Amino acid sequence: MKMVLKSLMVAVLVTTGSAALADYPTKPVTLVVPFAAGGPSDKIARDLAEALRGPMGVAVVVENAGGAGGTIGSAKVARAAPDGYTLLVHHIGMATAPSLYRKLSYKVPDDFEMLGLINEAPSVVIGKSSLAPNSFAELRAWLKDNGSKVNLAHAGLGSASHLCGLMLQSALNLKLTAIAYKGTGPAMTDLMGGNVDLMCEQATNAVPQVEGKRVKVYGVTSAQRLAIPALKDTPTLDESGLKGFDVQVWHGVYAPKGTPPAVLTKLNTALRSALKDPQLILRQEALGLTLVSDDRLSPGGHRKFVEQEKVRWAKVISEAGEYAD
Repeated sequence: MKMVLKSLMVAVLVTTGSAALADYPTKPVTLVVPFAAGGPSDKIARDLAEALRGPMGVAVVVENAGGAGGTIGSAKVARAAPDGYTLLVHHIGMATAPSLYRKLSYKVPDDFEMLGLINEAPSVVIGKSSLAPNSFAELRAWLKDNGSKVNLAHAGLGSASHLCGLMLQSALNLKLTAIAYKGTGPAMTDLMGGNVDLMCEQATNAVPQVEGKRVKVYGVTSAQRLAIPALKDTPTLDESGLKGFDVQVWHGVYAPKGTPPAVLTKLNTALRSALKDPQLILRQEALGLTLVSDDRLSPGGHRKFVEQEKVRWAKVISEAGEYAD
């Protein structure tokens, strides 16, 4: 009798669990952004949340859990219940944190399930308006002559501008003097004020300054030129002689390790549907972003991409010797 009851209980639990998976989702899904509200990643996540509501059939809310270059929010999701109700929207820092933070509390990609890459965004190399060079070729020669006397601003260790600056120095085989700020705003303010020389910033953040001629723009970091009106005539760094240079900030979506395959499939299907939403496409394009539609949108393709990015950035960060801990 005891064996029969035990078997019945197991059967009930299995049936209940299967039913729960089949009904997923039955309550709001949270997208954790590991940065403060108001920044580019927050905006991207909020636009994505809105586009996901239709395919998911439930509310999708955004929770900001900023701090320590995105590692606090990432750790929060890594420790969350693997039930599909807590997801992470993170940028390139997902791949660079393991090198920048040598005492990271989670492993990438091992502590996460990859849902897919969603977008890419190029940066631009900009300088203070009084800087002598007027083209990237002239800038390159000027940098070679001045080296460490040149100040390169960034928004903090692990920020997009910091990483882009590291890659630029590596490609040029130069060491500039890095000036770290607490955010893009203060760094950009000092650049416009002529207090620092250069910055490698996300294109969309630089547009108002370029339009107002408050900074000089020297090149785009992506392989192709941008469609943004203010930057459409700006050559890529590859065109300007820095062959093969292609640095973009990207965003992906992640779930805690152990999330059931059936839930992951539903999430990836919803993500693919959301990325076809006309309003999301318009909003992303307005931010200078390109939505992803290739294999990197698949869990396996995105995992491979993150692993490649880890290797790529580990080399650059190690060469620079700039760590956050």
